[in-house]
Parts: sequence; structure tokens; C-alpha cells
Amino acid sequence: MRLFYAIFLPEEVKRALVEAQGRVARYKGWREVAPHHLHVTLLFLGERPEGDLADLLALGHRLGRLHPPFTARIRGTGYFPNEGTPRVWFAKAEGEGFAALAEGLKEGIREALGEEALLAGGDKPFKPHITLARRKAPAPRVPPVVFGLEWPVTEFALVRSELKPKGPVYTILERFPLRGEHGREQEESAGERSQDH
Repeated sequence: MRLFYAIFLPEEVKRALVEAQGRVARYKGWREVAPHHLHVTLLFLGERPEGDLADLLALGHRLGRLHPPFTARIRGTGYFPNEGTPRVWFAKAEGEGFAALAEGLKEGIREALGEEALLAGGDKPFKPHITLARRKAPAPRVPPVVFGLEWPVTEFALVRSELKPKGPVYTILERFPLRGEHGREQEESAGERSQDH
């Protein structure tokens, strides 16, 4: 199974990004990502045996209990690579929860499945983003687009990606609500301790 952890977007955010995709739609060299595929990848796992699934689901639920919901923002666009010929046009995502979740997933995978299970994701630093279009043939860059988008991130998901001739098909295997119960338990126990004194 080809798998990744991701955060998907609410409809109003997707609508704004789809409108922005109109900037590259006029050029045949760019192929826009389908609206229902717009997401922030937290960790790409590549091909994993079905036997890993129980560990991957358990990790998602455990991190969901540890991390609280957070606010995500999109302010502008960029290219990968930034210099030379771009292959990907993306919207930059900001929010303190992105890095915390991505790092937690990496650590959890390393502990449960070993370093080898992280190889598919590469060693590039994590940069939360939403891929808007991929360049398939020569086509010009479009000027930066400025957004003022914001939304509450309340869950993330483990996703199966099947590569088909007409493009990938994503199937959400499980959603993990962000509860932050661990932090709340710590606050409550700290409060109880202070009352004891």
C-alpha cells in the first residue's frame, strides 16, 4: 500500500485555491491538482506492507490524543524548486501544529517500524504546503498569489494513494481527531497539585 499522513482542507479554503489555480489553467504545461486532492502532506511513507497498518493507525490515534487543534493559515504561493525550472506550484501553509505533528509522526514511525520506513519521505526539511499544480511541459511561472485564508485544523488522516493512468486515487483509511488530552491532563493535574498546597 502506498500511504501518507495528511491534513485535508475545508470547502471554503479549497474554493479559494481552485480560483487561484485558474492562473495556470491557461497554460498546457501545468496540470492542476483536483480540488478533492488538495491537502497538506505531514509524512509520505511510500509503499508499506499491510502488516504495518495496525502500527500506523495506533500512532495516528496516539498523536491525536497528544496534540490539540490549531489554526492554519495560507498567505501566498511558491515554487519547488524556487530557482531554475519549477516542477511544483504550491500554497504555503503556516501553523504551529504542522511541524509538531510531522515531527511526532517521524519519531513514532522510527520507534515502531525503524528508520527504513522513513526513507520514502526523503531527507528534505518539512515545509507545510498545498500543491496546486505540477509542471508537465514547458510553461511560464505565474506571479505570486496573495491569500488571507485561515481555518481550524481539528484532525489529520492516514491516506492510501493508488496510482492510476488518469491520476492518483486517494482513500482515507482513518481520521484522527486532534484532542490534546495529554496537555489537558497535565494542566488539570498541575491545578490539582496547586490546590493541594
